[in-house]
Amino acid sequence: MERSLHFIEHIIEEDLKNGYSANQLRFRFPPEPNGYLHIGHVKAICLNFNLGERYNAPVNLRFDDTNPAKEEQQYVDAIKENIKWLGYDWEKECYASDYFDQLYSWALDLIDKGYAYIDSQSSEEIASQKGTPTKEGTESPFRTRSISENRRLFEEMKAGLHAEGTHVLRAKIDMASPNMLLRDPVMYRILYKTHHRTGDQWCIYPLYDWTHGQSDYIEQISHSLCSLEFKPHRDLYEWFLEALSPLSTLRPKQREFARMNLSFTVTSKRKLAELIEGGHVSGWDDPRMPTIAGLRRRGYTPLSLRNFVDAAGVAKRDNVIDMSLLEHAIREDLNKTAPRVMAVLDPVKLTIENYPDGQTETLEGEINPEQPEAGSRTIPFSKFLYIEREDFLEVANRKFFRLTLGKEVRLKNAYIIKGESVIKDEAGNITEIICSYDPDSKSGSGSEASQRKVKGTLHWVSIEHALPIEVRLYDRLFQSESPDQDKEIDFKTFLNPNSLTKQQAYAEPGLEKANPGDRFQFQRLGYFAVDPDSTLEKVVFNKTVGLRDNWSKKN
Repeated sequence: MERSLHFIEHIIEEDLKNGYSANQLRFRFPPEPNGYLHIGHVKAICLNFNLGERYNAPVNLRFDDTNPAKEEQQYVDAIKENIKWLGYDWEKECYASDYFDQLYSWALDLIDKGYAYIDSQSSEEIASQKGTPTKEGTESPFRTRSISENRRLFEEMKAGLHAEGTHVLRAKIDMASPNMLLRDPVMYRILYKTHHRTGDQWCIYPLYDWTHGQSDYIEQISHSLCSLEFKPHRDLYEWFLEALSPLSTLRPKQREFARMNLSFTVTSKRKLAELIEGGHVSGWDDPRMPTIAGLRRRGYTPLSLRNFVDAAGVAKRDNVIDMSLLEHAIREDLNKTAPRVMAVLDPVKLTIENYPDGQTETLEGEINPEQPEAGSRTIPFSKFLYIEREDFLEVANRKFFRLTLGKEVRLKNAYIIKGESVIKDEAGNITEIICSYDPDSKSGSGSEASQRKVKGTLHWVSIEHALPIEVRLYDRLFQSESPDQDKEIDFKTFLNPNSLTKQQAYAEPGLEKANPGDRFQFQRLGYFAVDPDSTLEKVVFNKTVGLRDNWSKKN
């Protein structure tokens, strides 16, 4: 069954009916290279590139690099890598800085038309004259400067003859406009900073509103798709294009969609940078971060993120998407693709008293029941094992289907065992569980005993063969569903002090050859990915997500 069109597709379909030709369609993804991409950007990436695929139209990657104070080449590289990792490729790689000469020339045209002027007030003075949504702004005393003086000053600004903060170029629109953004917005400011691409060639830099629409026009973008916070900017977007008329080619359209807000996190790049600078996380790729790099390191797959965005849909109104939807998407994907292995996170020793001393046997376990063609793996088995401490109770009620004294459970891929006794330390803590096993109950042997039904199945590892591993367990980064909702309270107040715990654990020996990025299902525990911190001496695993959504039940 074909899915119904979302509202952006409806807009495009209408445009195609009303005069647009299919070969005029062109989209773009325009990040600022001042940080790493996050889950909100995934939505914008998927929206634009999926439209490109649907309409067989080109999609540009354009870096809006107009603020050298915050932009770096490392962010450019990370953004490109993230997009490719998601499975997309762009038609052209563009930079707003490619258009600095053209933007400057057009700014001179606006000055010559009387549509722009140089304001020599401080930024504080300009801000105080803006007015409020209910009160008209006040015109700058420099608004009536002559065209010739405006042009001379602007050329001097470009030549580096004026200090930072002495002048700005403003559009001359309407200080009484109900849209505050039309109250003579700043187009250029003086900034003596080295640009990551143009070096020291420029000392005046265009602001977003002046740059964006004109860049769209230069690239002949048909539909400039922005998140909802840019809706008030649409009037200004269109004003600039109109001011430059007559335009000889297609005029782009700005249209807005709801941004991706995710529960229990923040997606502001400024706030994410704050978390890094404050040492609350290890960097942009910390597995607790909502960045693509962080999600990738945690074990998320490109398909899971794309499916998540698809499930969340393209909406007209901002809403908060529950974290559980994202976690559902990765479970769905990894259930189909992740190899099964056994690992014990909180080990207690289990001894099978009637198993032959010194004997080791090799058992088989399936790699993935969803992929029978993947075959099986070998697992060493011996007299001494580790099981999870929580899988044993000395005294248990009838609803406890794991190991207890006098009751039987199955060891996964192995034998049926029965709890016989325990050994405790001086403090009364159990240090060893003594069991017996039924040698005829081997899984898959076809014997009568092997087909005996027992209610519990436990995972385990052989102590002699166990691979020591480090496991990093993650909880929500914030304890509040909307940590940045109240502007009066610092969002960092809601940080979860227990968002990361590290455990020494043990796994099947086959995992010693696992590489960073490899993903596995630790049976009965959840999905885990190998972290780049892994070494030959120690494999480190990040918990991606549990097998089911237990988190919502706890909270």
